[in-house]
Amino acid sequence: MISTFINAWKVADIRKKMLFTALIVLIFRIGAAIPVPFTNISGDNGIIDPTGETFMNYLSMMTGEAFAYGTIFALSITPYINSSIIIQLLGVVIPALEKLSKEGEEGRKKIATITRYTTVALALLQSTAYFIYLRAQGYVVTDANGELFTGFAAVLQGLAVILCLTAGSCFVMWLGEQVNDKGIGNGISIILFAGIVSRIPTLVYMMYAYILQGGAYYALVPIVVICLLAMIAFIVWMDNAERRIPVQYAKRVVGRKMYGGQSTHIPIKVNMSGVLPVIFASSILSLPPTIEMFLDESKIQDTFWETFFGWFSTSHWVYSVIYFFLILFFAYFYASIQYNPVEMANNIRKNSGMIPGLRPGKPTSDYIKKILGRMTLLGALLLSVVALFPNIITLFTNLIGSPMTLSLGGTSLIIVVGVALETVKQLESQMMMRHYKGFLD
Repeated sequence: MISTFINAWKVADIRKKMLFTALIVLIFRIGAAIPVPFTNISGDNGIIDPTGETFMNYLSMMTGEAFAYGTIFALSITPYINSSIIIQLLGVVIPALEKLSKEGEEGRKKIATITRYTTVALALLQSTAYFIYLRAQGYVVTDANGELFTGFAAVLQGLAVILCLTAGSCFVMWLGEQVNDKGIGNGISIILFAGIVSRIPTLVYMMYAYILQGGAYYALVPIVVICLLAMIAFIVWMDNAERRIPVQYAKRVVGRKMYGGQSTHIPIKVNMSGVLPVIFASSILSLPPTIEMFLDESKIQDTFWETFFGWFSTSHWVYSVIYFFLILFFAYFYASIQYNPVEMANNIRKNSGMIPGLRPGKPTSDYIKKILGRMTLLGALLLSVVALFPNIITLFTNLIGSPMTLSLGGTSLIIVVGVALETVKQLESQMMMRHYKGFLD
């Protein structure tokens, strides 16, 4: 990987793209440190409980702690990601969107425009909810008497905060599109990568603080570090692993030339759904603890609801079980959207191809469906192992009486490693294009 970056740096065009991408990341990190007007957030962790597992913790992780400190990039790229997922899912049930997706470049441009408008709407909703929470918790500027503003002043304060957050989210979306056009890698992924990687110094400091406590931590910290490195290697293997379905194409004569007759394969990735099942599952499981934050603790104490909300703590086994099954569900759901065995079988038949030992048509589609089901199950199980790794570490350390909390979750690891691999592959492909020798050479 390092040699790829060194070789890419020697190519002038690629070097310009790398520098442009680095500039975009720098702008993003500067914006993540500029506070929104009329907010008053201080403390080591801002508005976030570092030991909690709420939707706010999830947003703070994805935004590089910008959400915790109420900066102009507090929402980061999350509204755009959510709108992309919504439009993608709606494309399955709304014929008009499905038709647009099949119209080539023009259709993709129209879908991109719809996604942008949806992003603005979601950003406005999230900004409004964020301001309501800040106001309720006393994180906004007060008057000279220490009281919250009311009337027209409160409306102006709310509009300023909401519009700043919305504009910041739209600007981050624009930064991501600039990376797609003039930089290296996927813009959205690069911004997520930058936000998550910014938490690594915090993780290193936490490990150092645990070592200073002595005792069992002298052994636990090295074990956790080794496990993290092993998980990174495991994610790399999982990202590259695939099941290849052999396909044989028949020979055909066109004029005086013979075409076809070659053997190829259909690659089915083990982790075909990527990190989406983990993101969906995390979002759903984070909602109950988030709702709990708005409730009066004295009213739910010693009731069923106290027990119910306790289930959604990462230290509880119910959380891990529900998390596991949600990952399985969303993995199968996304695989069913992404792959259509009947359509794949029809495409093979139209191109005069066949899977050895199977007749074209229904037997081929049934075989592909069986392979997809097995790969989806395997990929979901592997994703669950990675996603639940921090939870397992927390449960283990709590049992031995030396609790540890990791600020870098399984979702973060998958995103960071996946983006790094994707960027390296793009660099390699661009270098290959520039070093390709044509027939004139």
